[in-house]
Amino acid sequence: MEQKRDLEGVLLIDKPSGMTSHDVVDQVRRKLRMKRIGHAGTLDPMATGLLIILVGKATKLSQFLTSMDKTYSGTIKLGESTNTQDADGEITVTKPLPEGLTQLQAQFAMSDFVGDQYQTPPMFSAVKIKGQRLYKLARKGQEVEREPRFIRVSKFEITRFDLPEIDFTLDCSKGTYVRTLANDFGEKLGCGAHLTALRRDASNEFDTSRALPLDVFKEMEISDIEKKLIPAHEAMPENRL
Repeated sequence: MEQKRDLEGVLLIDKPSGMTSHDVVDQVRRKLRMKRIGHAGTLDPMATGLLIILVGKATKLSQFLTSMDKTYSGTIKLGESTNTQDADGEITVTKPLPEGLTQLQAQFAMSDFVGDQYQTPPMFSAVKIKGQRLYKLARKGQEVEREPRFIRVSKFEITRFDLPEIDFTLDCSKGTYVRTLANDFGEKLGCGAHLTALRRDASNEFDTSRALPLDVFKEMEISDIEKKLIPAHEAMPENRL
């Protein structure tokens, strides 16, 4: 049955790999037959996991929910650097791994990225400079100066050590480019690296255990989707327990 009124609230979607965040928003719009749909925090196409969808008047919460800290898990491959800093790009440099590299040594290097710092956005990003998206310039082979941005990394730890791959978990502030952390970590080790997998596990108290896989969402009845919406007043960060 076609809905009779617009819905309102926060919807948690588990984004599949291979789609942009905007692609997911478009699918939600089509399903709900609503134009006023947004999201709070972009995920790269390669990444999976928690995408906070804002429905109806809840789009007003964007600035508050986007600013929440994030938790990620992922995989870094050492020895290869790419032009996008992740597996979607082209390999630009290949170097041997440090001889005898141990997990303890790698964790020591990774620990240097914990704390307050400034990070330069990658060229392959949606950041605008003089009205132009950086990734559009990057596709033309252009590189421009970017202003470093303040970020905070609270945790960056190895969870699996199987060279040349390293799995990690990360707690960080908004605006952190995880693939740039992976790239810079590889540079610190002297062999280069790129991100091969990334999953957003949580954003503050929201996590993937409450998120609907996109394919499940698309098959649901509108009435059942409505039951999954988190009211805007409950979604505000200061009101969460």
